[in-house]
Amino acid sequence: MDADTLLLAVVVATALTFDFTNGFHDTANAMATSIATGALKPKAAVALSAILNFAGAFLSLEVAATIATGIVETGAITLTVVFAGLVGGLAWNLVTWYFGIPSSSSHALIGGVVGATLIAAGMSAVKVGEIVGKVLLPAVLAPLTAIVVAALGTWLVYRVTRSAPERLRERGFRFGQIGSASLVSLAHGTNDAQKTMGVITLAMIASGALTEDAGTPLWVIVSSALAIALGTYTGGWRVIRTLGKGLTDIETPQGFAAESSSAAVIFASSQFGIPLSTTHVCTGSVVGAGVGKRTARVRWGLAGRMALAWLVTLPAAGAVGALAWAAADLIGGAAGVGVVFAVMLLLSGLLLLAARRRPVHAGNVNDEWTGGLVPARP
Repeated sequence: MDADTLLLAVVVATALTFDFTNGFHDTANAMATSIATGALKPKAAVALSAILNFAGAFLSLEVAATIATGIVETGAITLTVVFAGLVGGLAWNLVTWYFGIPSSSSHALIGGVVGATLIAAGMSAVKVGEIVGKVLLPAVLAPLTAIVVAALGTWLVYRVTRSAPERLRERGFRFGQIGSASLVSLAHGTNDAQKTMGVITLAMIASGALTEDAGTPLWVIVSSALAIALGTYTGGWRVIRTLGKGLTDIETPQGFAAESSSAAVIFASSQFGIPLSTTHVCTGSVVGAGVGKRTARVRWGLAGRMALAWLVTLPAAGAVGALAWAAADLIGGAAGVGVVFAVMLLLSGLLLLAARRRPVHAGNVNDEWTGGLVPARP
C-alpha cells in the first residue's frame, strides 16, 4: 500500500469515526422526549432510532452533494485538509457530548473543514456565500421556526384533546410519539449521514480517486449509514438527559408536537440540500413545546448556555481543524497525519475514561433533573 492510499484510508476511517460520534451525539434529537415521557424504553428507543437512521441514509443525497462541493473549492482541497477538518468536528462532538450539551455535529464538521481550508489555501478557497446561505442563515432560522411550529402544535393538540379522558389521551399520544420519533430518526438519517458521505467523496476527489462530477459510491453510502446507526445504538445518554429532562418537563402531547415539528423541518431541509443542524431544530422544538403549554416551565438559563455553545461551534471546530492541519503539515506527509491521528485517539480515550467517573446510562437517564448535566451521585 503506497503512502497516498494509506493516507486516504486514514481519512476514511476518521470520517466514519466522526459519523459514529454524530450518531450517539444526536440520538437525543429523535428519542429524548419519547424516553422522558416513557413512551419508549431507553434501550428500545435507541435500537429503533438506529434502524431508521440507517434506512434514512438511502433516501436522499442532496446534503452529501452540498458538503462535497458546496462549502469549499475542491481544487484547493488535499487529503490533509479533509483529515484536519474531520479532527475539528470530531473534537467538538466529543467535548460537547462529555458536558451533555446538544450541539450541532453539522456545524462542527463544516467549521473544521473551513478552518483547515483557510489555513491551507486561504480565504479564496472558501465559498463564503454558500456558507452564509446554506449554513449560517438556517442556523438562525431553523430553531426559531421549530419553536413557533412546536408551540402552535402543542397548543393545538391540548386544545383538540381537552375533552378527552386523561388516560385515553395519554395512551394515544404515547403511540403517537413512537410514530413521530420514528419520523425524526428517519429524517436524521436523510440529513446527518449525508455529511460523512460528502466528506469521504470530497477526500476521494482530492486524492484523484473520483472526478468532481462523479456521484457518491455505493460503499460510501452503506458504510456511512452503518457507522451512524451503530453510533446511535450506543445511546449518547448524556445529551439525551439534557434534552429530555433539562429544558422543560415534557408530557406526551408536548413530545408528540415537538417530534412532529422536528421531522417536518428536517425533511424539508434535506430535500433542498441544506445541511441543517438537527440539534438546532429538535432543541427549538422542545423549547416550543414548553412555550406552547401554559403551565410548563422552560429553563431559559440552560437554553441560553446551549445557544452560546452553538455560537462558538463553527469557530471552535475551525480552530481545531486549523491546528490539526498545521501540526500535520509541520511534520509532513502521511507521517504528520499519523501523528495527529494518534494524538486524537489518545485524547479521545482520556475523555471517555473521564466520562466513566460520572456515567449517564439507560438506568439513570430519566432521574430527576437537579440542575447538573449528569445525575447527582446517590
